[in-house]
Amino acid sequence: MKSRLQIVLFTLLFVPAALATAADTAHGMTLAQQHCTACHDNGVYTRENRRITTLDGLRTQVRRCELSLGLKWFDEDIDDVTVYLNESFYKF
Repeated sequence: MKSRLQIVLFTLLFVPAALATAADTAHGMTLAQQHCTACHDNGVYTRENRRITTLDGLRTQVRRCELSLGLKWFDEDIDDVTVYLNESFYKF
């Protein structure tokens, strides 16, 4: 049980920081502007009752959108868009 707790704590503390340092936010912005705004404007990120409440939830939603648009992005593309959206709008 203790090792599970350590894994969860490590994931919560270090994975978001690693994601942020490895991502290319300029690339993420380009992808978001090219593809995400085809379905919605930036208001979806700033509305009061938004459904995304964590960085992991944001990444999951970016992946869902990518799949529904049939884009076939690499994991790095998902990370880039996630970090761009987080730095620009969500601020987790």
